[in-house]
Amino acid sequence: MTRNPWLWATLAAKALLVGLLVLAVLRPDLEQFQGKAMAARALTYPLAALLVPVVWGLWFRRRSAYPYLLDIVVVAPFLIDTAGNALNLYDTIGWWDDANHLVNWFLVAGAGGLVLLRLPVGRLAAAGLTLGFGAVTHILWELAEYVAFINANEEELATAYTDTLGDMALSLTGSALAALAVYLLWARRRAPA
Repeated sequence: MTRNPWLWATLAAKALLVGLLVLAVLRPDLEQFQGKAMAARALTYPLAALLVPVVWGLWFRRRSAYPYLLDIVVVAPFLIDTAGNALNLYDTIGWWDDANHLVNWFLVAGAGGLVLLRLPVGRLAAAGLTLGFGAVTHILWELAEYVAFINANEEELATAYTDTLGDMALSLTGSALAALAVYLLWARRRAPA
């Protein structure tokens, strides 16, 4: 049996994500899951858990060690979001959604940055691409959120514009912080783990 703590951390994050999604599917009657598009999340979030192993297995297995840190960073935003719903934090803590956008887009953009640290790109290009990746993924997220549960909910529609602008500002800030981290880490040229 392996004693690699990165492996165990990755497996634990993925198991917790799947467990929380199963809870949401089995108990859609719970208040914290109402109007949160949990079925859509249950269908799509596990793809995040498969992304790194599939891409690494198909294209990079023979050329590099498994990127455990990247795998955890890719899964973490989905786990944080699902845990926030399961614990009803979105409806009970006013700043929870805002904190999620800042932190989760630091992680999302940071995942892109970890990939770029392994590629032959310049320091400024890596930082710029990290920022752009964060911005584009957040725009796609907001579009998916609108389709999944905002457009069919009058209460959500009433505040959607203001909420979306705030979410975009916070996610862009998280992406900019990830770009700065990539810029500062670029000299190392290889992401840890």
